[in-house]
Parts: sequence; structure tokens; C-alpha cells
Amino acid sequence: MGPLLFILYINDPPKSLSPNHIPILFADNTSIIISTQNRLIFKNELNETFANILNWFQANSLSVNTEKTQFIQFFSKNYDNSDSKISLDLHYIPRVNETKFLGVRINNTLSWTVHIEKISPKLCSACYAIRFVKSFVSLEMLKTIYYAYFHSIISYGIIFWRNSTHSIKIFRLQKRVIRTMMGYSKRDSCRKLFKSLEILPLQSLFIYSLLKFVIKNHKLFTTND
Repeated sequence: MGPLLFILYINDPPKSLSPNHIPILFADNTSIIISTQNRLIFKNELNETFANILNWFQANSLSVNTEKTQFIQFFSKNYDNSDSKISLDLHYIPRVNETKFLGVRINNTLSWTVHIEKISPKLCSACYAIRFVKSFVSLEMLKTIYYAYFHSIISYGIIFWRNSTHSIKIFRLQKRVIRTMMGYSKRDSCRKLFKSLEILPLQSLFIYSLLKFVIKNHKLFTTND
């Protein structure tokens, strides 16, 4: 009951924010999205938002952990980045170029390079584990291990990072693990191997995940009716 009661307790911080600020609440993780093209307005809204959220926490006998509080400013690669500064209860809040949000690594240009670099070692470890146990278990057990230690990683947040040009690294790792499971060399084609194992390649998994997202959230999209 603890997490549920906590969520109920902190369910109303959005009421202390401006209507154009988007709050995201998940357990004790609170994030706020502020969007504007004017740098001065952006800086003022940052400080105003942090002041409002601090007042809400104080009024509800809660405190903000300033050591774990940070903000990230998103901009295009050609954008002349400005040095925005904000403070919270006499503490400066550091601006970071990357952050971890619900298991996904996000950087300030949304290139997803950081996230791909973070999950690559985990996928390499999964490849090694499958290679190590291949001689002792059946193919069905290898598939179970694949879905537990490889598929679970590449499927999480794939609708965000798959369009990155750096995702080719993940596809190469997927082909490596598929060849390992089937006992083929690195020069052999994987197309038939994916079909034989009934495992979706990275691009097909991406399309499948997008379709599920659209069906589940169809109300977010406009139709031609």
C-alpha cells in the first residue's frame, strides 16, 4: 500500500503549475516539461516553476532532495546554447547534458547515443551468456534466455531510440546473438535464422512496437473521418 498511498498523497502538484507546463509523476520521481522559444521567458519560467513546486512541497511537509534535482535543456545541434541558471531554496540546480528517466538515457539533443552506449555492454554480456550455455541447454531454453536477457533490453523504449543512426550497433549485436544460438558464423545471413527462431529483427520489432503504441493510444491521433 505504501507506493499507492504515496502517489495519492502527491497527486496534486500539477495544480501549483502553469497550464502550459507538463508534469510527469511516477512514484517519487517528479519531472516537469517547460517549452518556449524565448530564452528570457524560458529562464523566468524555470525559476518560477521551481519556486512554485518548492512552496507546494513545504506546504505538504515534504522536502526536495537538491542533490538529486537537475534540469536538462533540449536544443538542436545548430542551436546557440545559452547558460540558463536556476536556484531552489538557495541551492543552484545543475544543468546536465544527459539524464536517466525511467530507465532511458536522454541527452540534450535527443540523439539517443548515450542510451545506446549504455545498453550495448548489457547486450554483449547477454551474447556471452548464451554462447557459454549453448552446449548445455536446448534451443528452446536459449530462446527463453534470449527473451529474458536480450529482448527485454532492446524492446524497452525502442519507439524512441530506434530511429537513431547509432541503433545499427544494436542490430549487429542482435544478429550476433542469433548466429550464436543457431551455430552459424558471422558471415552467414541472418534472414532465415530470424524466421526459423520466430524472432523479430530490430526494425520489425520497432514497427510492431509503434503499432501497439498507436492502437493503445489511438485517442492521441487525429483521423480522416
